[in-house]
Amino acid sequence: MTTLSLPAGRLPRHSVSRDDIVKRGLMVAISLYLILSLAAPLYVMLSKSMSVYRFDLTQFEFQVSDETATVWSEPRTAAALNAESSAVSADDLRAGSDSRLAATSFFADFSFRSPVRYRLRGTVDEASWLVGSTPGGGTEWQEFDSNTFRRIVLRPSSTFGLDNFTTYFATPSLSNSIRNSALMATISTVITISVAFALAYALNRSNMPFKGLVRLVTTIPILVPSLLPGIALIYLFGNQGLLKPLMMGYSIYGPIGIVIGSVFFTLPHAFLIISTALAVADGRHYEAAASLGSSKWRTFWVVTVPGARFGIISAMFVVFTLVITDFGLPKVIGGQYNMLAVDIYKQVIGQQNFEMGAVVSVILLLPAIIAFTVDRIIQRRQVALLSARSVPYAPRPSRGFDMLCLGWCLAVAIFLVGIIGICQFAALVKLWPYDMSLSLKNYAFDLMDGGGWASYGNSIKLGLLTAFFGTIVVFTGAYMVEKTQGFSAGRSAFHFLAMLPMAVPGMVLGLAYIFFFNDPSNPLNAIYGTMVILVVSTVTHFYTVSHLTALTALKQMDAEFEPVAASLKQPFHKLFFRVTVPVCLPAILDISIYLFVNAMTTVSAVVFLYSTDTQLASVAVLNMDDAGDIAPAAAMGMMIFYTNVAARLVHAGVSTLLLSRTQRWRAR
Repeated sequence: MTTLSLPAGRLPRHSVSRDDIVKRGLMVAISLYLILSLAAPLYVMLSKSMSVYRFDLTQFEFQVSDETATVWSEPRTAAALNAESSAVSADDLRAGSDSRLAATSFFADFSFRSPVRYRLRGTVDEASWLVGSTPGGGTEWQEFDSNTFRRIVLRPSSTFGLDNFTTYFATPSLSNSIRNSALMATISTVITISVAFALAYALNRSNMPFKGLVRLVTTIPILVPSLLPGIALIYLFGNQGLLKPLMMGYSIYGPIGIVIGSVFFTLPHAFLIISTALAVADGRHYEAAASLGSSKWRTFWVVTVPGARFGIISAMFVVFTLVITDFGLPKVIGGQYNMLAVDIYKQVIGQQNFEMGAVVSVILLLPAIIAFTVDRIIQRRQVALLSARSVPYAPRPSRGFDMLCLGWCLAVAIFLVGIIGICQFAALVKLWPYDMSLSLKNYAFDLMDGGGWASYGNSIKLGLLTAFFGTIVVFTGAYMVEKTQGFSAGRSAFHFLAMLPMAVPGMVLGLAYIFFFNDPSNPLNAIYGTMVILVVSTVTHFYTVSHLTALTALKQMDAEFEPVAASLKQPFHKLFFRVTVPVCLPAILDISIYLFVNAMTTVSAVVFLYSTDTQLASVAVLNMDDAGDIAPAAAMGMMIFYTNVAARLVHAGVSTLLLSRTQRWRAR
């Protein structure tokens, strides 16, 4: 028998069709968006954290005339003058990018009314100064009268190094934030996972009534900004709180308040993950355990916990990351207990120390990346728990156990509803706690500091724009990466970029945007301070979850659709709009509502980016709380909550209407 073989030479390549070229082009375009909206700002921020600014007094040289302005002194550097007068200490020579040092500091007898004149030049080309707001520099002598000389400020020089990190770790008030954040995240994670597991176990392993209602109540914290539980805890356990005696002398401001509030806003995330893990249990395992005489306690530890271990571990990393990167809650109720996210805000807004803010951002970025990476590794090791032969687990009725589960679920529901309820009550009270009569005066936002009703309108606008454009960008990108043939390197790079936002805290992203988009030399500088940058930052911040949702829906479609359409000489865009979009419509609607709700509640990603014309409701809550208008802050928070509830109802109605027309094939 003869063996057939290909002739020697280059192997044949798969021909690239016009549709493939268009798909790759769209993938590259969205990749460019992710690079400009995420990778490039993070790179600039990392560079900023390693930019060390210091006043180099040897770079500036002065001459002073006599009163006739005819005789000039010998040139002397600012360093030599300072060595004699000690006018500027070594600590004062440490600087930030916008620091300034008055030239008159080196002349103790300076008077702006004096006829004496001054000359200034740089000893190196990099030396620079400002005359008022006019930049100056150079190695040529420049002469000034006394009145002008008093307006001259020297500018620092920059180098690259790790000095900023050294300064950070040498400052106990700053470095302690790492320990505080890790401690709060660990304690909150342990409590949240315990509560969420017990809640998920009760709903999936019992026949208790009102399961649907409990699941609905559990989603409440997702609909409010993280600042709101902090405000509620102040009204409950603060200095004038309703339940302050229950604190037994302890203060709610600090670790206790942070932990309680963190459990509130992270509970839905942990519950959804763990509940999903428990829901896929194979009933045969429990039947085998019962037939072998295993006790319920042993079955719990041998069958239930190992079966849900990947969900539990994933929920742990999610909760830990949410707590350690959260800004709103510790800002409202943290008191003097420093946390990393709040430190970024203090360094940037309070002290205008952008370099140190970048240092804290890099430090905050590390635990988020580590948690995300470990979580992804664990998810890859996860194996399927259900097979074609699996039997869904059906819990047996047990009145005592069912009532115990109902009692636990009611306790958790009361906690969640109570936090929201106390905020609504506080928003309606005239003057807490002196006049407890009800009024709507706290809703007169235009009379408060924070942005007024315009900020609420801006938030709705942001939510709608984010949901519309974000859904288009996310679903299109997911379709291109899933359905493009070949181009494996490009698809892998795109998927990496799409997963990166989940590991970037909102505060870090917001600060990175300042460094990148606020640079006048950046062609994209025009969008800084506009609604566009808020939309871009919000879409980017919540890109990963939306991307994974779209991929999950697209993977459920048969891979033969594209080859069949190609064999019929139909362009891919016709298949996309006539088949893919209708089939994946449930996921598309879920992505849109997810983006809308998060756009309404986000604080950390936009707190550095809004302007007077684009102030948002969630930021208004923060500003009103800072101004002492806590009741109006609670009222604005409740407006966000009710808006998200209404959006959910509209989403449910629109979904029912559209799916009844596009998903009839599912009922056949």
